[in-house]
Amino acid sequence: MPFRRSCCCQGKKFLPSSKFNTCGSRTSFALFSSSSRCNGYDDTIHNLRIGGATRVIFQGFTGKQATANAKESIEWGTQIVGGVKPGGSGEHLGLPVFPSVRAAMEQLKPDATGIYVAAHQAAAAIEEALEAEVPLIVAVAEHIPLHEIMRIHSMLTAQSKSRLVGANAPGIISVIGRCRIGFQPLPCFSPGHIGIIAKSGTLSYETVGSLTRAGLGQSLCIGMGGDVITGTNFVDALKVFEHDDDTEAIIIVGELGGTAEEEAADWIRDYRKRVRDPKPIAGLIGGFQAPPGRIMGHAGAWVGLGEGTAESKYKALENAGVTMVDHPAKFGSVMKDSLAKSGRNVKKIVCLSIDQKSTYLTFCEEQLAAQAQQHRSYHTSRHLNRSQPFPPASQSPSQRRSLHLTVEQSLTLLNSSNIHIDSSPSSPLSSHFLGITVARSARSPCIIAAPITSPTQLPHRVRRFPFDYRTGPSHAEIQSAISCLQLDSSPPKAKAETVELIHSLWTLYRSKEAITITVSLSLPPGDDSIRVHDPYLFFDDAAYKSCARHSDLHALRDTSSVPAIELEAEKSGIVYIPLATPILSTDTAFASTQNPAVSLQSSPTNLIGTLVNGAGLAMNTTDVLYARFSSNSNPASAANFLDTGGKATARTIATSFQLLLSDPRVAVIFVNIFGGLTLCDMIAEGILLAFQDAGVDKPVVVRLRGTNEERGQEILRRARLPIQAFDDFEEAVREVGRLANGGR
Repeated sequence: MPFRRSCCCQGKKFLPSSKFNTCGSRTSFALFSSSSRCNGYDDTIHNLRIGGATRVIFQGFTGKQATANAKESIEWGTQIVGGVKPGGSGEHLGLPVFPSVRAAMEQLKPDATGIYVAAHQAAAAIEEALEAEVPLIVAVAEHIPLHEIMRIHSMLTAQSKSRLVGANAPGIISVIGRCRIGFQPLPCFSPGHIGIIAKSGTLSYETVGSLTRAGLGQSLCIGMGGDVITGTNFVDALKVFEHDDDTEAIIIVGELGGTAEEEAADWIRDYRKRVRDPKPIAGLIGGFQAPPGRIMGHAGAWVGLGEGTAESKYKALENAGVTMVDHPAKFGSVMKDSLAKSGRNVKKIVCLSIDQKSTYLTFCEEQLAAQAQQHRSYHTSRHLNRSQPFPPASQSPSQRRSLHLTVEQSLTLLNSSNIHIDSSPSSPLSSHFLGITVARSARSPCIIAAPITSPTQLPHRVRRFPFDYRTGPSHAEIQSAISCLQLDSSPPKAKAETVELIHSLWTLYRSKEAITITVSLSLPPGDDSIRVHDPYLFFDDAAYKSCARHSDLHALRDTSSVPAIELEAEKSGIVYIPLATPILSTDTAFASTQNPAVSLQSSPTNLIGTLVNGAGLAMNTTDVLYARFSSNSNPASAANFLDTGGKATARTIATSFQLLLSDPRVAVIFVNIFGGLTLCDMIAEGILLAFQDAGVDKPVVVRLRGTNEERGQEILRRARLPIQAFDDFEEAVREVGRLANGGR
């Protein structure tokens, strides 16, 4: 499928200035000519339709990761035509290297660029590609500071040439066209007719693997990424899939955080009404078991004020006619059934070269041989029992983040920004909610406002007023917020102070790279001045960890309230979050792990310690365990969320075991791995190391799929340790549940 390039805005250029942003990173704060706008960023959706004719360059081309990825992608069939190394030139992998994206664009005429640079360099690299008007920009780096991404999006929305996929995304891959721009594990993929859009990389690989094992291939797979805001969302991808002749059915994989899934549900509902023969759509949502106020691995995996929970997203999609599953291993059988019932054409792909076809058939034969040898088959487990619903996450305006300031610290910072905080009113005065946060759908900052502060009513009354990151809130946007606050009829002085407060909050928000800053304000009877109280502030840790900005601010972090086990996990790049016990026997159960001093002796001792690679898969694993076992008389669900991280090593796995074994509630350890960048043999070596160093005295169930899975399983078999290894998820889960309850 050739890449199609078209745009009605030809020859329009950036109008650069010499300014630098408050983040301290390189930027031109480039502004587009107003004449270059047509329908804006939506005009670039068609740029997602990559294929065999797509010409690709790499930024950071000569780096170690880019080199390895390029070799793999070229061998697979991707038409990589060169790359960029700032200030460099010459050749790499027999392809030309240019000193800038603009030079590469002029000489090579690429259709897409893959950005393979570290997080602190990524925003500048995206901007360079944007200035050169590369049609498709794919950014894979995680931990890019949020404010840099918001600035980039303010530029994207003002043009109609370039489309962004990512950041923090596995990328985009046309399986039919053999074009990969990203780091997807190629052995999992097979050419076919299912289009996939996913937030989670690991869950997307699980989805692909399930389809391939069921004899169904993929057409186009888009990883939108798990950041707070992304360059391409579900609706963008659905618009592509609707008109793509190679796509006969669609899968969407979402998770808690933002409203992209609800917006997809609205689009699907409309699509099914206006199209006579709609394409079957299946979906999955992760994050039902996420503790309120916690960020679940992905930067965007938290429920903002007024946003839907995982439960509400699931229901929205289900009500729109989407066939929902609770684990991606079920997608294969579900899509087979859906396609059979739809009567759509699922013709066999025959347009492969002999070498490509041989490679794919060899992969399939290896999979079948491995399954036959182990006498295991794919099972379709029961559908999610909605009579036993997942407990909904509570709505809370506060999020536990790496840096969430105390009240005293907030007062000091606000006062230094000329925002004076009063004590909370003792009498029941009318209070209003105001702040600056992120508008995920608008891909921008916004004013957040509500005429009340009641915790029960606030989520339903809050409204967001997005504005351009580069210019700040306009007069009209501020007036709309004041109207929402119901302060229109307030004294002129009070309204003027509210306007000034909004400007001050925005200045602080931008200068310190906050994610959310909110306050409550009151207007006492007979007074013409507002009173500001109850501040809440939390900040982007990526600005500090990736770019070393605001070190003085982040030095304020109080670790005394963070459990020691979580701090230990952080040192190894592991995200570890203890989960509440499903049924608590006493008030001192492990559900109170926000307090590290809580005794665990009276907690249940039949829970499952989970060790998973990838935030999305880790969320889904805890969800499934709860759904499978919560109705039992002696329920055994997950004790924790544990994401080993994208740079896991054997030592990381061993450390993860030590963390799990320190929880006295854990009766069995469940290692659930789908190897993408994470190699299954490396996971197996880490498990052996854990048995050697940690003195593992609990039953261990290991489920390995993906990259190097056979090698990993062989390592475990040869070790002759008390480990039960599976490749089928449902079989592994059943065994985990049996062991958690004493082997019954």
